[in-house]
Amino acid sequence: MSTATCAAVQPPHPDAEEYEALLQFLYMAPVGLVQLSSDGSILMLNPLSAQLLMPLSRDGELTNLFEALAPVAPDLRQLCAAYTAPSGQVCDATRLFLHADNVGSGPQVLSLSLLKLDGARLMAVLSDITVQDRRERQLRNTDAWLNAIMTNIADYALASLDRQGRIESWNDSIGRVTGYDAAVVGQPYALFYPDDATTPAQQADRLREADENGWTLDEGLRRRADGSQFWGSAMITPLPGRAEEDNAVPAYCMIIRDISDKREISQSLRQAAYCDHLTGLFNRRAFFEAADVELARRKKSPRPVALIMLDADHFKRINDHYGHPAGDEVLRQLATAMRGVCRQVDVLARIGGEEFAVLLPSVDLDDAMAVAERLLAQVRQAPASYESQQIAYTVSLGVAMMDDDVSGFDGLLTRADQALYLAKRSGRNRVACWRPGLEEGGR
Repeated sequence: MSTATCAAVQPPHPDAEEYEALLQFLYMAPVGLVQLSSDGSILMLNPLSAQLLMPLSRDGELTNLFEALAPVAPDLRQLCAAYTAPSGQVCDATRLFLHADNVGSGPQVLSLSLLKLDGARLMAVLSDITVQDRRERQLRNTDAWLNAIMTNIADYALASLDRQGRIESWNDSIGRVTGYDAAVVGQPYALFYPDDATTPAQQADRLREADENGWTLDEGLRRRADGSQFWGSAMITPLPGRAEEDNAVPAYCMIIRDISDKREISQSLRQAAYCDHLTGLFNRRAFFEAADVELARRKKSPRPVALIMLDADHFKRINDHYGHPAGDEVLRQLATAMRGVCRQVDVLARIGGEEFAVLLPSVDLDDAMAVAERLLAQVRQAPASYESQQIAYTVSLGVAMMDDDVSGFDGLLTRADQALYLAKRSGRNRVACWRPGLEEGGR
């Protein structure tokens, strides 16, 4: 590792004992400490910070903190530049989401606090809060479950489901909330979801998760009989006393609640935790959490999972020529193009500065390539617009599939990244698919 370390800094104070004590403190500190210059150059770091940051280094070197954290905190440099006070706290306990090492383990989560010491120096404090973050997510899920059964208890649709998730009987509550009549009997419960908001595999996943956990809850758009949509929560719980061999006995209870009046609050909380502030897509945290869930489901019930990695070609030139506000608008309009091409069930995320990803559940390679080609064509046909200027830009895309030879989500991400790099090497403005042998030519 080529970087400054605690021991490599010359004592700035004449009291050698005091300086040695300071070095000993930095070395033994239970958190990662990094001193850096205003441009991000690392002046000093302790061993724990090097350990936490090393997974972000592609070349084994840590010389600039802004560059090292760019994949997980792309706006950090701008955040520091915008902080004009002579000293103070630039950010406090900002969460950084790294790759998941194993399916089901979730992403590693780091906490970053950044202090401005003076006009030339910054101090970063890093700690691993992966376990704490996982516990907080579990508590949020429990709170959502309690809220679902205790709030507006009179305003719900109650449906019984058979073992395959088909609606077993109709009642007035279904008609009151959704407008459907008795013709829904025998239909899959996906009837209450917009067409592209779920897949048959995910519907089966929810039933299995209800069996394993005692309940499952999801929130999002729901569909009424007349085609209109509302914001609702759907809880599924297994019914007691059901016989494995008796398909005539209802197996699950499904409760759908119209929570449209709470959507704004729910969305605000969700955006604060899971959305990229610039584009409105999922952020890195939400992306890795969703990928972790999808691959854990795939492990229990095999199905295709595809990943598309893409970024805007020559984006630095756009920023240099038109200015950063115009560059931001290009990224926003790229996000709009992605929404127009992809399904609601797909996971669309901004995971770096101009780098984006799309996770495609239950999509095979041919269909994933078709999605990527449609997105490529959409961007070609619709230049971005900023202050009456038309900004033509292109994207490069890499496509990869999950299979039994891939080691966790990191392996799938690496394959898609190698395919993206192939698209760039081949001239940009194109789609490339991962194939064996790209390992040697990948990044």
